[in-house]
Amino acid sequence: MDQAHEVPVASDSAPASHPTDQYAHVLDVAGHLEPELVLFRRDLHANPELSRGEFRTTAAIAARLERAGLAPRVRSAGSGLVCDIVPSGCTDPGRKGPGSERLPFLAFRADIDALPVEEVNDLDFRSRVPGVMHACGHDIHTAVVLGAGLTLAELARQGRLERPVRLIFQPAEEVMPGGALDLVAEGALAGVSKILSVHCDPKLDVGHVGLRTGALTAACDMVSLTLDGPGGHTSRPHLTADLVYALASIVTEVPAALSRRIDPRAGLSLVWGQIAAGSAPNAIPGTGSAKGTIRTLDQDAWNQAPDVVHELVDAIAAKFGVKHTLDYVQGVPPVVNEAESVALLRTAASRALGTTAVVSTPQSLGGEDFAWYLQKVPGAMARLGVRTPGDKMVRDLHQGTFVADEGAIGAGVRMLATAALCDWIS
Repeated sequence: MDQAHEVPVASDSAPASHPTDQYAHVLDVAGHLEPELVLFRRDLHANPELSRGEFRTTAAIAARLERAGLAPRVRSAGSGLVCDIVPSGCTDPGRKGPGSERLPFLAFRADIDALPVEEVNDLDFRSRVPGVMHACGHDIHTAVVLGAGLTLAELARQGRLERPVRLIFQPAEEVMPGGALDLVAEGALAGVSKILSVHCDPKLDVGHVGLRTGALTAACDMVSLTLDGPGGHTSRPHLTADLVYALASIVTEVPAALSRRIDPRAGLSLVWGQIAAGSAPNAIPGTGSAKGTIRTLDQDAWNQAPDVVHELVDAIAAKFGVKHTLDYVQGVPPVVNEAESVALLRTAASRALGTTAVVSTPQSLGGEDFAWYLQKVPGAMARLGVRTPGDKMVRDLHQGTFVADEGAIGAGVRMLATAALCDWIS
């Protein structure tokens, strides 16, 4: 699976009425770029960089965009960049108003960071960095958005592009707080009226695109709790504060109480992943801790959760006379795909890959900081199939065995580039 898989372009299965010259030209330009994009992706895969340290990756992207005659704007931090593609005659890009010369940007976002995961695959281009790997497919995402940008730059040069497009190559998606917040604060969405992105899906065959309107991924928050007490002998718990019992009560009772304090239809879930207290069986410790995550697909529940969790922890800790510190970090809101943006992706995927390419995709409780962009402008994330047809091995993201069929690059490029040519309401 280290070879690019052939992805059929729009054929007899595509709508007979789709515009001929414009869309056909996109497929032609994207097809010529695909071998280069595969090599570009392999270079990124072999040289992964962790969050906020993506300097080599950023430089490589910027250099290729500059060779295409574009003017990428590298962030002052040195990781991540933004690049605009403006059609000829568009004198005031990014502003809404009458006339074809005044159009808002359609933005494409790619995340560029890797994970602290050791790669175990036997690939010619496997990671050369010990303990670091593109185990979530961000190298694929980057190649897709780069390829879409290069395709549209060529169309703009030929006078075939009618609306401005912005490419956002974002660092630090894999940490909280993520790089999306930095890009939003720095004005990456100025003049943007819609934003699209893709995410690798190892359970979906290459050449297919998974779409869903509404909540796609969950909000994900981090909770860190520390308890403090005087400590003492286990034979005399009444003379001290039984910190272990208090900790056990909090980690069991708070998740249960949340299901009664927040609408159960929101599916809010608190799961503890780390608990520590004590070092001897006959000594009540003076400190203990617990860490976990809170996830929900509902925006209102996400907004309510911090106050409710604080209230519940306060009440339980008070019963046992222990002091506590609760650090609640709101990581990312849920990714909520806007209906019009999903329709745009569906139209683009159907025209570029064929009508059978689009499938429904389920919700996930994973977090994704693309959600921060959607708090500001409407948009949607598509799941991009990266499984080689017929592959029976079970693969998943964030694992050292993750492998993506590189045919997904061409499929993603064709879909996003076609989306820039489709009619949509701004």
